[in-house]
Amino acid sequence: MSDETVKNVFVIGLDEANLPTLQQVPGAGRLRFHQLLTIEELQVGEVHLPTLLDKAQGVLDAFDGSIDAIVGYWDFPVSTLVPMLSERYGTRSTSLESVVKCEHKYWSRLEQQKVTDRHPRFGQVDLSAEPPRPPEGVTFPMWLKPALSYSSELAFGVGDEEEFHKAVSEIRDGMSRIGRPFEHILERIDLPPEMNGVGGRVCLAEESMSGVQVAVEGYVHQGEVTVYGVLDSIQYPDSPCFLRHQYPSTLPPPVIAQLHDVSERVMRQIGMDSATFSIEYFYDPRTQEINLLEINPRHSQSHAELFQYVDGVPNHHCMVRLALGEDPHMPHREGPYAMAAKWYHRWFTDGVVRRVPGPEEIARIERETPGVRIEVIPAKGDRLSDLPGQDSYSYELAHIYTGGADEAELREKFDHCVAALGLAFEDAPAEADAAEK
Repeated sequence: MSDETVKNVFVIGLDEANLPTLQQVPGAGRLRFHQLLTIEELQVGEVHLPTLLDKAQGVLDAFDGSIDAIVGYWDFPVSTLVPMLSERYGTRSTSLESVVKCEHKYWSRLEQQKVTDRHPRFGQVDLSAEPPRPPEGVTFPMWLKPALSYSSELAFGVGDEEEFHKAVSEIRDGMSRIGRPFEHILERIDLPPEMNGVGGRVCLAEESMSGVQVAVEGYVHQGEVTVYGVLDSIQYPDSPCFLRHQYPSTLPPPVIAQLHDVSERVMRQIGMDSATFSIEYFYDPRTQEINLLEINPRHSQSHAELFQYVDGVPNHHCMVRLALGEDPHMPHREGPYAMAAKWYHRWFTDGVVRRVPGPEEIARIERETPGVRIEVIPAKGDRLSDLPGQDSYSYELAHIYTGGADEAELREKFDHCVAALGLAFEDAPAEADAAEK
């Protein structure tokens, strides 16, 4: 293969976990993946967007070769850096405005309600009011969340006025970490009248949804919306935390058809193009209703192995092909397994990690159990509550990917891996004791 055929793909926040999966996309032999900014630079501490842009541009300007694609599979700021850098360097991407219409939770709801009623009642919470009040027409139980956040960070389910005020206080204290830099983005966009004065540091309240969670993955190419997969998101019993994402979904075909229809209408309304998306929904089996939870203007890197196990190609394929101007044409059911799952092994109390398996031990478990891949998150000595990017309810210890013939085999492989990992903890010291040491 001559050098002329090699394409340089810059991946914002390229991490060790995803590099092997990226190298499994069709045609990877003619692609060169380059890291553009580290996960730590992008996600730890308060995000300073001008600094990140300068760093990224410094790397790209110094590169001695063609810049053929700029991609990313993380939330803000990665999702917004992709269109900004793509515009500067002439690579393909959706518009910055379409990304912000997805990521700004309040603006996203305003767009959704123009084409569908499959969403909860919602409204803004005036954080400057004393005392702050729930929006008119939105009733308990409800969820409070900043207009922008990572995963479930600063998202609180509240059932009454007391819980409402406690959650508002925490959101007020913590939302600037992402909300302030997001305002740099809003300044670059011509906002519609309904967004005048809303800004990035706004709190959204929306009525709680019931049922099972489901994710819809797709892409838009030359204005045409394609849904290529629907996954079930299964929670721990009596908890809002995910136990696993499972592909393909086991929902009835008429429900899958509704999910396709709503997703296509919403993505056309938002105006996304040359990009992937992942939309989260609730489906209530009792009422048979679906409700849109949120739109992510990127595919889910969490699902890459699942598509590879079942369809034969990781969903990173869509992101890369679109950025190179090509239609991805995802294969269907051409992988080695009928079903696949990403499991979240969690701990629900704080603690200090006393034992984690080493790379050789993890590799041995993976060899002994075909159709398994394991990522352990904490290191020995870590305090779980100090780990970055955790939700408000639990701590992630490991991600375990499994492929199998059915749900029973997926669970059997997960249980085996949890036992084999041998993670061990001790109670975390009280805050005062920890501060003295």
